[in-house]
Amino acid sequence: MDIATIIGLILGVIVVVGAILLGGMPEMFLDPISVIVVIIGSIAAVFIAFPLGSILSMPKVMLNTFFSKPTDLHKLIGQLVNFAEIARRDGILSLENHTHEMNEPFILQGIQMAVDGTDPELIESVMEQDLENLIDRHTVGKSLLDSIGRYAPAFGMIGTLIGLVTMLGDMEDPSGIGAGMAVALLTTLYGAILANVIFLPLADKLATRSKEEVLTKTIIIKGVMSIQAGDNPRVVEQKLYTFLPLSKRKSGDDEAAVMKKAA
Repeated sequence: MDIATIIGLILGVIVVVGAILLGGMPEMFLDPISVIVVIIGSIAAVFIAFPLGSILSMPKVMLNTFFSKPTDLHKLIGQLVNFAEIARRDGILSLENHTHEMNEPFILQGIQMAVDGTDPELIESVMEQDLENLIDRHTVGKSLLDSIGRYAPAFGMIGTLIGLVTMLGDMEDPSGIGAGMAVALLTTLYGAILANVIFLPLADKLATRSKEEVLTKTIIIKGVMSIQAGDNPRVVEQKLYTFLPLSKRKSGDDEAAVMKKAA
């Protein structure tokens, strides 16, 4: 579970609820009609903008922001280098005896094609197509959250305008204008809270998770292709570590330890 996401949501809720309670009149911030306008309105807009299949996948998309676990890239590179050593020493066909060590399905897919003698260009093409499909799925998921983050404040404004029109249409009691204005503004408040506390931050977290997964699969593709080409394990290691920022690259001793652990 991603603790940062949980902490962020809790702090956001505490800030909003705390500010309301410190105002001294929390009951003023409760209006069922405003809630309905913002939530149902946003859902309606999403149904218009996206196909049903994408909408039904939204709960899973949101869960990914909470439960997606980043890959240990140092361990991944060490594992690929270890496979490169085995292939270099015993031949690439020997990797078939090590498939049980490949916990990452994407590695297994690439190595299995290489062991089967698949053309290198076809291996790379298939794996890159899988990567592109992953990017497309993540893009749709982020677009869903971004869209709700845009629609919620818009429907908040719509609800506010409806409230203002209703209030201004009945000016017989001027003393009620202040209370009517407060209720009218609640939909704008609800929309802003939904957008900026929940959906837009989750969309940004999903984008971060997507970048991490794309980097992981890119490293795997390059590793598999180097293994298939019979590159020296040290060359494979150097190629793969170029995908990491300098601050995250290990020294020679650390790299050796990672390789030994992966083996």
